[in-house]
Amino acid sequence: MDTEIKLKGDKVIEQIPSIKDKALRINLNENIYGTFAEIGAGQETVRHFFRAGGSSGTIAKATSAYDKDFSDSIYGIEEDGRYVTESRLRKMLAHEEGLIEKRLSRQKHPNKIFFTYANTVATIDFAKQFKGHGWVGIRYQIEPDEDYNEIILHIRFKETDVRLQQETLGILGVNLIYGAYYKYNDPKRFLRYLYDHLDKDQLEIDTINFAGPRFADMDNRLMSLQLVKNGMTDAVIFDPEGKNILPAAILYKKNILALRGSFRPVTKVNMDMYEESLKMFLEEHKVDANNTLVIFEITLSNLRSDGEIDERDFMDRAELLCSLGQTVMISNFQEYYKVVEYFSKYTKARMGLAMGVNNLVDIFDEKYYRHLSGGILEAFGKLFYRDMKVYLYPMIDENGEIMNSENLKVHPRMKELYKFFKFNGKVVDIKNYNPENLEVFSREVLKMISSNKPGWESMLPIGVSEIIKEHYLFGYNPNKVLEKSN
Repeated sequence: MDTEIKLKGDKVIEQIPSIKDKALRINLNENIYGTFAEIGAGQETVRHFFRAGGSSGTIAKATSAYDKDFSDSIYGIEEDGRYVTESRLRKMLAHEEGLIEKRLSRQKHPNKIFFTYANTVATIDFAKQFKGHGWVGIRYQIEPDEDYNEIILHIRFKETDVRLQQETLGILGVNLIYGAYYKYNDPKRFLRYLYDHLDKDQLEIDTINFAGPRFADMDNRLMSLQLVKNGMTDAVIFDPEGKNILPAAILYKKNILALRGSFRPVTKVNMDMYEESLKMFLEEHKVDANNTLVIFEITLSNLRSDGEIDERDFMDRAELLCSLGQTVMISNFQEYYKVVEYFSKYTKARMGLAMGVNNLVDIFDEKYYRHLSGGILEAFGKLFYRDMKVYLYPMIDENGEIMNSENLKVHPRMKELYKFFKFNGKVVDIKNYNPENLEVFSREVLKMISSNKPGWESMLPIGVSEIIKEHYLFGYNPNKVLEKSN
């Protein structure tokens, strides 16, 4: 009888099943049964299940409608004429789910738990300028009489060879199906398992949404945060309803005004900066209000507390920004030029950054650019090379003086560089601000809320204080308020 030898100093290593073992476990489960519909990169996922053995117990059908007319006749015509879209994927999932329910009798198969897996992708083009992307999803049951769960994600390929991309897609597909059945109870870990036998240099996951009875209590915004936290993508965007949005879809060819902040909590200063900078931005040449997007951006460094990301704190901020009808971006970009670079991947239209004087002074600090071979000049080339402006909100210094673009203090070595951008109209002052707001600071408001000191409500936008009190956000505790009043 073999016994495993353990040595002193051994560390516990989590055993990751091979792709073949994952496919085989699914195949050997007599109840899991479903269809595979794959368009754009070959039948790369179902191939693993065929090769693992025992696939007749899992695969009801495998299809790949490559011809556009065939695809349209099966799944319908897309209004925009595109095939690699979330809409296309959802039509594929809905159609195939309907077929399996129609063709397989529940009376004959009372214990079967059905699934439909689908993907629609575009691999790297012949010129190798566009690396490719795709939508991947699964609808599946955990119990025969239970409604379907759904996991849908968007991927971007990073490899520059079509065969490698096909193989990567196949592995991801197996990981998704396996995780959907055996890791659904821990969505955070489920996300990490999607990269089993894959590297982040091969694949980026920039959007994911969960739905269904097994994910009823889960907030997709929190899953967005995990994508950035785990290094699966650099930035995620979600709408006021809390749905994760594909960045490319919402940013494409848009004029973009971005506001970066901690928003802990969002104050009248933030909203005054937003409203006044937007007015100025819309007055710019070629900026159409109907094609303009405002992004409230929170960097990951702003979410950290004692070195770790405070997820409760994140959800507090997200809830407030969403209540104000804002689109929120969570990013890994510590430097502003990286934000502009990111937006530039999707649009060549005008951009604006709204910020306070202290943020602009930080931008002109050389220490942030020592890792760049071109130093601060390289960073500024990326920040200002396009038609981009900074809308500057004033601040009060320690002497009570109002600081703006005319009298802010940058390092003497940076003075002439700053004057260059100021002279060329890249930095403009927000002049129609409310002077009363200059006395409002998020950190002071936060202290007042957590210590139940009165008066903080008037420093926040209308309705925000009510949300904080209703949901006990940012350390608000009504019991302490009652204790003090008694």
